[in-house]
Amino acid sequence: MDALAVARWQFAITTVYHFFFVPLTLGLAILVAIMETIYVRTGDEMYKRMTKFWGKLFLINFAMGVVTGIVMEFQFGMNWSEYARYVGDVFGAPLAIEALMAFFLESTFLGIWIFGWDRLPKGVHAGVMWLVAIGSNLSALWILVANSWMQHPVGYAVENGRAVMTDFWALISNHYVWHQFPHVIFAGISTAGFFVLGISAYHLYKRSSGQEVWRRSFQIATVYALIGAVLVGLVGHSQAQQVHKDQPMKFAAAEALWETEAPASLSLLTIGDLSGTKEVFSIRLPYAMSLLTCNNLTCEVRGMNELQAEFEATYGPGDYRPPIPIAYWSFRGMLTAGLLMILVALPALYLVLRGKLDPAPRAIRLLLLAIPLPYLANTSGWILAEVGRQPWIVYGLLFTENGVSTIVGAGTVLFSLLTFALIYGGLMVIDVYLLTKYARRGLSGGKEAPALTMAPEAE
Repeated sequence: MDALAVARWQFAITTVYHFFFVPLTLGLAILVAIMETIYVRTGDEMYKRMTKFWGKLFLINFAMGVVTGIVMEFQFGMNWSEYARYVGDVFGAPLAIEALMAFFLESTFLGIWIFGWDRLPKGVHAGVMWLVAIGSNLSALWILVANSWMQHPVGYAVENGRAVMTDFWALISNHYVWHQFPHVIFAGISTAGFFVLGISAYHLYKRSSGQEVWRRSFQIATVYALIGAVLVGLVGHSQAQQVHKDQPMKFAAAEALWETEAPASLSLLTIGDLSGTKEVFSIRLPYAMSLLTCNNLTCEVRGMNELQAEFEATYGPGDYRPPIPIAYWSFRGMLTAGLLMILVALPALYLVLRGKLDPAPRAIRLLLLAIPLPYLANTSGWILAEVGRQPWIVYGLLFTENGVSTIVGAGTVLFSLLTFALIYGGLMVIDVYLLTKYARRGLSGGKEAPALTMAPEAE
């Protein structure tokens, strides 16, 4: 195993670990701000208890996100030093703005929010939480500005063997970021919605103290989760159409489409090696891929064989196809999880509209099992975005193999990979443990509620 392969594995693992925490932070910050705003407007102490409870879980998740995110910054100057040398003048600008503006904004005001209870006027304190939410989402924006430049580089020129920025406005007006950013924000909203929905349903079933808090949390989270799940799908559809234009090879790989088709069918499930020569079984929807791509039934979708020939003519000999199985199955993991989220949120909305919030055990288990669905969708989507761009680290400009450090050896990277995997794995266990502990404890602050039983008599 060479240094490039190990460095790619290390960055992939640390990114997935970090992104495990980010969407919940983005969505829950907004939701907590909404709850506190309702408290300020109504003066109802119930909403204050609600805000404090969900705020505590937000703080646990936020802390873990910060810890796991810091390490990623150092990898650009170490394992990927050639990448940093080549694109640092462009890529470094949005990262610096994220750290100096957005991250310090959210961190500073989060501290004020934590220690400002009963010290600041209620309206000011709620405004501070909105600044935390704005800072968190601005942080995501600047990170996505940097990532979108990797996906669709604009506003630069190559001088003396390095990419230099020529138009800062082009970076922030890059059409790719304005598809990515709302997609990530709505993913965060759906993640927070299902998180709150599942925990609220659990406490409703257990008859925990503060039933009205759980009832209102259930109602708010149901609407929040459904809005997020629907909008993330709509924005994702628009983003997929943009990917078809900007990165047609990624788009074809996500469908394992080898030959150009017009009209193009959509593969629901393919059993085989996805090589285009040994397909065993495939379930396909006629015309569906053309409809998704161009909003009509006759659109041509280019296959990887045609694109490979075109890329070789443009960039020279090489394999320009990303890992097909990863692209194919990550796309289906994201799509399946997204559809299941909507299917789960709709019955919850039905319960809210009917005013029947006494969920049966089966419904509770369903809502608890739905909590991981946004995490599956988020992780699958991020893997598709990054792996599908290969073999480019900056699309059309710099190959991934040319971005890795020339002096950091495979053994060094492997050691740090194993170390980070163990540390991050431990942090994730701690995060899940703390979230579960305080979620089950509820509002009482005392002993945790017992775990949900599966006994037949409870049915």
